Amino acid sequence: MPYPKILVVASKLDKAGIKITTQLSQFGQFKFYLCDKDVIHTENIDLEKISQYDFIIFASKHKSESKQKTLSVHAPGNWRLAEYGGEKNKVCKSSALFSKFLFEKLNANAKKFNLDDYQVTMEATHHGPLIEKPCIFIEVGPSETEWNDTKAAFVVARTISEAISDFKENPYREIAIAIGGGHYCPGFNKIQAKSNMAISHVIPQYVFPLTEEMIKEAIEKTEEELDWVLLDWKGLGTSEQRQEITNILDKLYVNYKKTSDIVKE
Repeated sequence: MPYPKILVVASKLDKAGIKITTQLSQFGQFKFYLCDKDVIHTENIDLEKISQYDFIIFASKHKSESKQKTLSVHAPGNWRLAEYGGEKNKVCKSSALFSKFLFEKLNANAKKFNLDDYQVTMEATHHGPLIEKPCIFIEVGPSETEWNDTKAAFVVARTISEAISDFKENPYREIAIAIGGGHYCPGFNKIQAKSNMAISHVIPQYVFPLTEEMIKEAIEKTEEELDWVLLDWKGLGTSEQRQEITNILDKLYVNYKKTSDIVKE
């Protein structure tokens, strides 16, 4: 087991987080840490406490103007400004293999328990906190109704429970970071759910222009050794932007593939 000690973190102010951790308590003896304030701000977290663990799962609400009911998974960090916690131009460590496993479980449980009105989706890397330990967010949203949805909380809690108890590294997975497209990763969701590719960080089009520093940060903060950069080709903007991006990748000697080249099950 690559992460023998996993901690589940939520905020006492977060209705979805509390609902999820309450549901999770029925699945066994998991280690919880409930912050007094919002978890996206590093200063609200007891860093000494979390330093005793190998991996951190943040259970949280997802907030959006959209009416789409959502169960989402994403790595934390900021590609540019730190408007919602963390530090600018810095992202957290995350595991492509654990992210994929969690996302697969979330899809399976949403289907098993008939949460058909919820969209299961990745999100691009965004918001704080910035911590030293590898971590991931799993969220329910986008509004008060969903934050209080017991069934949605149960599905997320069951997913966390299975991820903690069942996760094993798969050495045959290909490791990737992903670049391009929108916030909800339309070009990458199916790949994460139904291919041999495991994705850690996602750099969306809205933070472009892409820089060498962003790519280096994403690679350095991926726990596993990188095999590929995945490109949502249609989500890279103009032909000039595509050329600039592939030029940077070539300069860094990084292999890349288009999402259209990936075999999905």
